[in-house]
Amino acid sequence: MAIKIENQTSANLPRRIEVDLEKILSLVPREHSRGIERLRLVDSISDPRLTLQQRETLPGLYHPRQGSQPAWIEVSLHAILPQAQPYYKRMLAKLSFKSNLAAIIFSLIGQHYYLTLRHSVKRGQIEPAVKAYTEKHLRVWGESQHSFRTRLFKPLQPTFERWARSLQHKAAKDRKKNVAR
Repeated sequence: MAIKIENQTSANLPRRIEVDLEKILSLVPREHSRGIERLRLVDSISDPRLTLQQRETLPGLYHPRQGSQPAWIEVSLHAILPQAQPYYKRMLAKLSFKSNLAAIIFSLIGQHYYLTLRHSVKRGQIEPAVKAYTEKHLRVWGESQHSFRTRLFKPLQPTFERWARSLQHKAAKDRKKNVAR
């Protein structure tokens, strides 16, 4: 069964948002999203368990299965597309809208997968596992979105990754040195 997409937002969305959401969801294996009934796009999340600040800033929320009600995902568009910001910040948010939306959906499906379907993962290991799951699927999604750029930079990718690892290593050394002082 496919995930049903519900648009309950008043925000001005891109024209082909449903098509983009279908493409994002098609990259996730069907067995990982088994049990998720719907993906709901809302202005802001209105869960009574959350504080007011969390409701305004939380970009997405996974609702697990409760009794006979199946699991579902809620995505807040006011957190992704801020309205009361300067023009350049609104423009940057619109330019990165699809990638942010994909990251949120992949992380929420990853939460569902590791909480309900993968029983070998312990509670303390869920967050790093979801992060790795999201990064893996974002990489695949990015390659499918930007095929020319992917082919162009594919030979250079190992070099970029090596540079990133060395910079992370230097930053960790600097942090360790600053803590020792």
